[in-house]
Amino acid sequence: MTAIPRSALILGLAGLIPFLWGAANVAYPPSGQWIGPWLPPMFRGTYVSLTYGVVILSFMSGVLWGFAAKTSGAKAAVGYALSVVPALWAFFMVNGDPGNAAVNLAAGFAGLLMLDYFFSLQGLAPRWWMRLRVLLTAVVLACLAVPILMG
Repeated sequence: MTAIPRSALILGLAGLIPFLWGAANVAYPPSGQWIGPWLPPMFRGTYVSLTYGVVILSFMSGVLWGFAAKTSGAKAAVGYALSVVPALWAFFMVNGDPGNAAVNLAAGFAGLLMLDYFFSLQGLAPRWWMRLRVLLTAVVLACLAVPILMG
């Protein structure tokens, strides 16, 4: 099995910080004040998880697009079509009530993992891709469970 490149692992783990911060703010509300009153509300609690989650789902659409670009013909067309699903999901489904938005965002990340697996099966993702994606997705889903269950 191919190891996850160190830089990809470190940057992937660093990308979890906003999700962890949001979950901590919901689980322990005083933590939202640790960084001072100058930080806008969108960078605290459920809102930081929702805002950042939409950004990450959109970013991951671009990653999947890059995988699709490694092939051609009908296989590429299917890949391109599937690659836009996470961004469209985030745009249309992550809005309104924060609790419902968090549920929809979690569903988006679960769906993204299925798309990661599809691209991996096609041989378009690096061999280590699913090891990284399962790890990161597990943490994201655990973090999103906090506002869903406690909110």
